[in-house]
Amino acid sequence: MSRVLVDSSVWIEYFRGSKSIGVSTFNELLDNNQLCINDLILSELLPSILHQKEYHVVDLLKSINNIPIIIDWYEIIDFQTKNIKNGYNNIGIPDLIIIQNVLQNNLVLYSIDKHFTFLQKLYKFKLL
Repeated sequence: MSRVLVDSSVWIEYFRGSKSIGVSTFNELLDNNQLCINDLILSELLPSILHQKEYHVVDLLKSINNIPIIIDWYEIIDFQTKNIKNGYNNIGIPDLIIIQNVLQNNLVLYSIDKHFTFLQKLYKFKLL
């Protein structure tokens, strides 16, 4: 399997101990060094983790392969235009940056946010 970009929604459920994410699959991907992260997802996660002084979690997240984000703003505009044409009016720019990052690097996205399921039909990325 390709590298898997883990969205903040999955990380949050993982840290809560939720079984809704398929913990065994997650742990297998982690053990096989297939998980990756980017700075956008880190910026969503780290403030709360640092506030809670969970420094071992910070170390874990920083040890995971970090995929650089290269934003093509014209492509983001095209994504958002396509979303609006297809009735997806509430998709945030951060989620479009995540999709762009996935497509640019041929990654699989691991997310439990339902809107990514709809967006997968438009942008043809792999979703776990």
